[in-house]
Amino acid sequence: MKSIPPILWQASPQRLAQSPSRRYLDFLVQSRGLRFSDYQQLWQWSVSDLEGFWSSIWEHFEVRSQAPAPGYSSVLRQATMPGAQWFNGAALNYARQCLHWAQREAFADTVAVIAQSEITPHRTWTWKALAADVAKLQGLMMDHGVERGDRIAAYIPNVPEALIALMASASLGAIWSSASPDMGATSVLDRFKQIEPKVLVAVDAYQYAGKRFDRSAVVAEILKQLPSVRLVIFVPAFDEQTPIQAQCEQQALAFVNLHEVLKAHSAAEAMPSFVDLPFDAPLWIVYSSGTTGMPKPIVHGHGGTIIESLKSLALGLDIKPGDRFFWQTSTSWIMWNSLVSALMGGASILQLDGHPGYPDLDKLWSFVSRNRANLVGISPAYIGMCIKEDYKPAERFDLSSLQTLGSTGSPLTAAGYQWVYQSVGQDLMLASISGGTDPGAAFIGASVMLPVYEGEMQCRCLGSAIEALDDEGKVLINQVGELVCTKPMPSMPLFFWNDPENKRYFESYFTQYPGLWRHGDWLEITDRGTAIIYGRSDSTINRHGIRMGTSELYRVVEAFEEIADALVIDLEYLGRPSMMLLFVVLRAGQVLDEALSQRVLKAIREQLSARHLPNAVHAIADVPRTLSGKKLEVPVKKILLGQDPASALNKDSMANPQSLQWFIDFASQLNAPKTEDPTA
Repeated sequence: MKSIPPILWQASPQRLAQSPSRRYLDFLVQSRGLRFSDYQQLWQWSVSDLEGFWSSIWEHFEVRSQAPAPGYSSVLRQATMPGAQWFNGAALNYARQCLHWAQREAFADTVAVIAQSEITPHRTWTWKALAADVAKLQGLMMDHGVERGDRIAAYIPNVPEALIALMASASLGAIWSSASPDMGATSVLDRFKQIEPKVLVAVDAYQYAGKRFDRSAVVAEILKQLPSVRLVIFVPAFDEQTPIQAQCEQQALAFVNLHEVLKAHSAAEAMPSFVDLPFDAPLWIVYSSGTTGMPKPIVHGHGGTIIESLKSLALGLDIKPGDRFFWQTSTSWIMWNSLVSALMGGASILQLDGHPGYPDLDKLWSFVSRNRANLVGISPAYIGMCIKEDYKPAERFDLSSLQTLGSTGSPLTAAGYQWVYQSVGQDLMLASISGGTDPGAAFIGASVMLPVYEGEMQCRCLGSAIEALDDEGKVLINQVGELVCTKPMPSMPLFFWNDPENKRYFESYFTQYPGLWRHGDWLEITDRGTAIIYGRSDSTINRHGIRMGTSELYRVVEAFEEIADALVIDLEYLGRPSMMLLFVVLRAGQVLDEALSQRVLKAIREQLSARHLPNAVHAIADVPRTLSGKKLEVPVKKILLGQDPASALNKDSMANPQSLQWFIDFASQLNAPKTEDPTA
């Protein structure tokens, strides 16, 4: 049996007494006569009585529905997965839930958004100014015929213009979808072609690590291949003449400069109008990738996003109205959506666009310190960078406002936990969370009610019925199994775009354990209720939290004349260095030299994403395949992680079992104990 790791933090009685969790527990006593002695009891109730729990979240956090009290006709009409029907009869709007703070006297003239980028050093919006700018853009969209159900696609970095455009879109019932400008045309079109947007919000350039990247050619290519676009909302990066306007004129597209729209005079009290929508009205489309086909266009709803965000911000991340919330993210990652959603809880949000370590590691922490952030979210990869540089931000900056440090995107090692408490602050809740793009929520997360154990996530989130299961569906405790959600959550996808019979949706999550959501992570639940995520159990590539399907990479790699076939494996696993390996089968007479390797990597960088570059490229004789021809990505991944080949797959099910020996030999080298050179 594993020893219990040390406790690194517990909330003080004062923090507990002032926490949103304490207020929620008091509400349950006063309104429902429910008393819970600890978090585990509260969690058990939250997943046993779904209607009671989620209706209490609705009432306590004041979901703003225009329907007669209580704001809906029923809580959960159908409790199946997929297909659960939540809060029928509701009439709500995500943008209204975010911007109602602008109408509160105590908040209207306080800061709602603080932004910094490598181009613009400091910009702020009050709640009132933010609402006014959303109203201006909403009016423009209405003038151009944008209405409920239209798709608004955005190719834009993490800047305030992005969240203003999202709010304007949501206020009208249009459907938002965004991609970061560090993505190439192929990746962007793989996403946006599926949803046929009416509007494109785009920049022509961005700056990262001190270098300017011109994206006008990429935007031109996107416009050529998106005939559905009728309006281009241009967000200039450098206030210079742009070829994008000429491209729009050539294609007879309406073109507006967003900066000019926002400079227009309007009444300071202006508020956008809000279309009343049912709970399951689509809000945005985000993307997560499997092993076959295009990226999955996942549709999340207004209601599910509202109620999950209100719960997770307050009861998970311990965020209160007036707090300042920062998460280092890009618009391609679901954490950007979560950052913007913090406005719902009355928090001010901090946006930092650019390289967080340029020109040095002080960049992020000086921003955090100067703006008195209460919650800071970073990635394990960034923490690893700080560890490698022996960087200690608490010795360089005043971080006394910081109460919670969030981490997500990949598993955080025990060394990462130690660095937080040694180098950032001792009195911090370390909120290591896991869930993501697909469910629109965290499955595993944090609570101020619980201690932080070194190397372990604090708990299963309230309302998240999560278990670790073996292959036969047996619940595992203190053992690693598949992360499975056994009951529906309001934030789960409504559907996939252009998947009318829910076939792709069903196949993505519900085939291995019928009726249960299999997420694709290796999970251990301890007998203390804590949790450890070990990495992906499927073949999806996960680089710093942004997932990409292997099929996207194959389309680029296998387009090379020299390459006949390819296999990519992401070896993310807790406690090991993250490593992504590309294996290629060469055509007769070809050689994998440095020149070919570099051409392949360049193509991946330019057409897909610089985030998803393989660490190494290896030549192999054959890609292991099933009898039906499917690439055996997951079994090869298990072998490379050190699993016994006999338990990883049945060779009798293979079309080419001899191909496996190369990977078995490679795995023995990869997993061999590292010995020090005695002569060193």
